[in-house]
Amino acid sequence: MEITYLKGVGPKKAELYQKLGIDTVEKLTRFYPRDYIDFTDLKTIRGLEIGETCAFRASVARKSEPFSRYARVAVYKALLTDGEGEITAVFFNSKFTFDTLKLNEEYIFYGKITGTLLDLQISSPRFLPPEKQGLVPKYPLTAGLSNNMISANMKTALSIVSREETLSEKMREKYELIGADDAMHKIHFPKNADEFKQARRRLVFEELLTLKLGLSQLKNRGKTLSGAVMTDIDMSAFYESLPFAPTNAQLSAVNSCISDMKRLYPMNRLIQGDVGSGKTMVAAAAAYFACVNGFQTLVMAPTEVLARQHYDTFMSFLSPLGVNIGLLSGSLSAAEKKNVRASAENGETEVLIGTHALIQKSVKMKKLGLAIVDEQHRFGVEQRSELAEKGANPHILAMSATPIPRTLALIIYGDLDVSIINEMPKGRVPIKTYAVDTSFRPRLYAFIKKHIAAGKQAFIVCPLVESGENTPPEKQSAIEYYNTLTNGEFAGIPTGLLYGKMKQADKDAVMSDFRDNKLKLLISTTVIEVGIDVPNAVVMLIENAEQFGLSQLHQLRGRVGRGSEQSFCVLMTDSKTDYTKARTQAMVDTSDGYKIADIDLKLRGPGNFFGHEQHGLPPMKIADLADDAELLEEIDKLAENIIAADPFLSDPENKGLKNNVDELFSKI
Repeated sequence: MEITYLKGVGPKKAELYQKLGIDTVEKLTRFYPRDYIDFTDLKTIRGLEIGETCAFRASVARKSEPFSRYARVAVYKALLTDGEGEITAVFFNSKFTFDTLKLNEEYIFYGKITGTLLDLQISSPRFLPPEKQGLVPKYPLTAGLSNNMISANMKTALSIVSREETLSEKMREKYELIGADDAMHKIHFPKNADEFKQARRRLVFEELLTLKLGLSQLKNRGKTLSGAVMTDIDMSAFYESLPFAPTNAQLSAVNSCISDMKRLYPMNRLIQGDVGSGKTMVAAAAAYFACVNGFQTLVMAPTEVLARQHYDTFMSFLSPLGVNIGLLSGSLSAAEKKNVRASAENGETEVLIGTHALIQKSVKMKKLGLAIVDEQHRFGVEQRSELAEKGANPHILAMSATPIPRTLALIIYGDLDVSIINEMPKGRVPIKTYAVDTSFRPRLYAFIKKHIAAGKQAFIVCPLVESGENTPPEKQSAIEYYNTLTNGEFAGIPTGLLYGKMKQADKDAVMSDFRDNKLKLLISTTVIEVGIDVPNAVVMLIENAEQFGLSQLHQLRGRVGRGSEQSFCVLMTDSKTDYTKARTQAMVDTSDGYKIADIDLKLRGPGNFFGHEQHGLPPMKIADLADDAELLEEIDKLAENIIAADPFLSDPENKGLKNNVDELFSKI
């Protein structure tokens, strides 16, 4: 039913709704409020505090209009009382709103309290009759659509559209969930907080169950397809060529990959390991196994810098064994790119490494057997599917160094088998981490120079690239900071600068010089967060540490401590908030990325653990993967049982769930 079917929604308003992704009445009913105004939590007028935004109940004792209705600003006032206290409501140029207030009538008012203790005021308050007391929805808006307009249209929509029930009565009873249509009405216009909680719990449960069922079906869907079936080979040549002894965790992960790749259906495995745990060696082993079996491998990295590093690492591991490796980089000329693509298409290149550009249709492989995705959460389910289309359902190996709490991993990695590398390579010395304020700066600079003089290297990380007018002096941009240090404390010391907006060729040159020890100090933004590997770098100073997320700090710290020398990470901040102290103390206390991820989740509280991104998953309309983590355990078990009993959701009682899954995963 098109949105124009609603009374009061003509072509112009329909265009505005289109900007919000709404073109039908049904989609409007699924456009959930972002927040609510609570008209049920009432204060007395005497209990009001200046500066707070709240609701109170009062009647209109007196009304006064401006002397002239033609003044540039017409001020309308109403004296409100609850029998014990008084407050003046002020309306600017709002005669229509003012006229709806009736003398001696009682209303619930909501707004920000201003004025003085002897003369309380509330400017342009929202108000409604006591019988309409409840939670008033606040919707995401676009220019031309007001909250009142959407609310009015929503009431009409809910009166003509009913939500089809998708969960069986047995399931609703077991998990104490209200009905679908009831939830739809109560999520938009709850009478109180309990109704809102009931409605949200029902809708979140259904949405997360749909997501989990869809991911489980994706996981099983691969098992019905034939992949690039491989046979056992002798891996001793690969292991003997390594310059180090693999850990047991690495060997176990390699064996899991080989076992998967010998099956009749494609591997769909995630290698998850903390920073520096040696995931790339596992990926190289899998690529070697594929190569000896006569298949090609694609390796996709999130950034050019990381793709280049993977190229160097794979070359060191596999080139001595005769494996032909190619790099498809944005810095190559058009002719060079054409040659790389041609080599991959004719089968000459056995391992092709690049960024998301590898997904493009122009990249063709003669006999693709394995696709490796690094930092997989940055790509997600849809991109993995696109990679799979490059060959006859190749094996997929995803890697991630981003620790994610277990409950969230149930969803994020719902379509993957998981191998965890929980053992660090032999010879690694734990990084010593310290949290200090800026008074330590001179000592830290001296500390860095001492290690550089001893032949080592160091990082200094800044949170900003460009300074703005309101940027405090201590939060200098990376560029300004570089100029200050190279002309001051670190004059004469070969120093590089790295930030995201640099030309790729310049980035590559800086990183190459730093890896080759031509540069002793690297000043950088978070572009070094993932993957850059320089074992000789032993000191990292992170400026304005309060500007970074906790997991991000852990990722940054992982750029040092990659050799056998003692390494140091120093978090510098003048912030004294409890939040900052808790985060920095967590970094000092533990180097376990999974513990840090759990602490990060707890400290952030409400709000999306992943920011606005859902890590490549279909978008959620109401569920929050962090806030609703406690439901995930229950839903994971439920989805497992449903799929075990009805893999294709073909039973009549699962019809609604199947429709939900088909709709949510329609693009995957």
